[in-house]
Amino acid sequence: MKKASFLLALIVVLFSIGCSKEKVNKEEKAKMEKEYEQVISEYESLMIPAYREMSLQYFVAATNSTPENWEKYAKLEMKVNEILSNKNLFERIKKIKESNLIDDPIKKRRIEVLYLTFLGKQVDTAKLNQITKLQSEIENKYSSYRTIYKNKKLSDNDVEEILKTSTNSKELKEVWESQKQIGRLVAEDILKLVKLRNEVARQLGFKNYHDMSLRLSEQDPAEIEKLFDELDNLTRDAFKKEKQLMDEVLAKRYKIKPEELMPWHYQNRFFQEAPKIYDVDVDKYYQDKDIVKLAKDYYASIGLPIDDIIARSDLYERENKNQHAFCINIDRDAKDIRILCNIKPNARWMETTLHENGHALYEKYLDEKLPWDLKTPAHIFTTEAIAMLFGRFATNPQWMLDMNCISQDEANKIKDEVRKTLRLQQLVFSRWSQVMFRFEKSMYENPDQDLNKLWWDLVEKYQLLKKPEGRNEPDWATKIHIATSPCYYHNYLLGELLASQLYNYIVTNVLKGNPGQDYSFYNKKEVGKYLIDNVFSPGAKYFWNDMIEKATGEKLTPKHYAEQFVK
Repeated sequence: MKKASFLLALIVVLFSIGCSKEKVNKEEKAKMEKEYEQVISEYESLMIPAYREMSLQYFVAATNSTPENWEKYAKLEMKVNEILSNKNLFERIKKIKESNLIDDPIKKRRIEVLYLTFLGKQVDTAKLNQITKLQSEIENKYSSYRTIYKNKKLSDNDVEEILKTSTNSKELKEVWESQKQIGRLVAEDILKLVKLRNEVARQLGFKNYHDMSLRLSEQDPAEIEKLFDELDNLTRDAFKKEKQLMDEVLAKRYKIKPEELMPWHYQNRFFQEAPKIYDVDVDKYYQDKDIVKLAKDYYASIGLPIDDIIARSDLYERENKNQHAFCINIDRDAKDIRILCNIKPNARWMETTLHENGHALYEKYLDEKLPWDLKTPAHIFTTEAIAMLFGRFATNPQWMLDMNCISQDEANKIKDEVRKTLRLQQLVFSRWSQVMFRFEKSMYENPDQDLNKLWWDLVEKYQLLKKPEGRNEPDWATKIHIATSPCYYHNYLLGELLASQLYNYIVTNVLKGNPGQDYSFYNKKEVGKYLIDNVFSPGAKYFWNDMIEKATGEKLTPKHYAEQFVK
């Protein structure tokens, strides 16, 4: 009896302790839930209006590039930096994250995203403001720069047109060299910016800014480098064969020997787009077409209308306007989504218009119920994938046929040549992306090295271009992304991989078709629905590779890209 009484008493004590712990745990959870709500409320009251004001001013500065507009933008970005560098808020977010007491998956994911967002700003705000001010000054220089050739101002569109159409080697060289003079104007400032970014990264415990950028965007630098090595091996031989064919065709065009070909002979500033070596001129199909109307009609046909986006956008070139293209979501809650373009009636701008509206549609159809910080694409490269998926259609004969740009006979006539052109474009872009990724990685590892030499070493290795004899100019600094979208470019190539993966899945599982055939998705509203439900709507609710697996049945893989463009 004594033994039984003892066991009973022990059970009662253990039960009491268990109940007590459970009670304490519930109290701790309730306390942490309350703290979560307070932190979020405080953060949103500061961030949402500041972010909107900053985004609006960025669009103003991009469409009217003046020192005053960029200075105003810089001040607003500094205000956002001040919020994100708030140490009290960061410590509270960190405490919530490390407590593991938040069970709700959406709240838990939001805290993870917020933690990474705040972590990158946990340095002296004076240093962050210095970076912001310098970057905006550089951006103003890029936006207002115009190439001067024969006493005439040339826009980037003008430069590209000359490089694409002229057969005069002297003219090509002079225009190419004139455009590259922007490098001298910004190189010194970019180098200062790189070193400042590195200082911030090292203060936060990262190797350098490149390492920090990837990690804070939930990418493993070693895994990304491994993937780029795999893509290098995958595309090297195929590109080399295409480059030999390309050189034969271009040498005949310019009436020189293949070994005399120089970078200005490859029909664009960076050899990031394929020169025209196949007997098809897709530009001519758009010369008398309304590019914007084609984009509006197409997207409406798949249940993704863009009229509201177009109405808010700035689409045509003019003085003092950013010469590139981008999409911006001014306010994630108010659906103020805009694009900037410099449209001309050609295939390049048809592709860009489809591309930028692809970004915009991703933003438009994010689930309204998502919290503010998760109301963004799963990753920057997943929105690039959507943009690229649609952008590719600009040179797709089936798409051009469906959009009444060409006849069935013409579609049949150009089909093979266009397919070769698209394959060449992907190979050319893949090799160019290798240059950008490896240059930035090496630059941030050692910004004091000879960057002019590093650039041309990589260009010669991956693009098989010949460095002009004796050239020692900061040609790397002519690429705006290095200054204003640092450590971003590799995401374009990841986007191409995912675009092929999504295309394969949509054709196979949504349309029940054959991925080896051409599809435009025209009039297929089920495609729009699939994208809304599986890619757009989830936003950043899941880690990017989890979203991809849920949407396509497998993690990100290069195999579909290889099947489509390499093999």
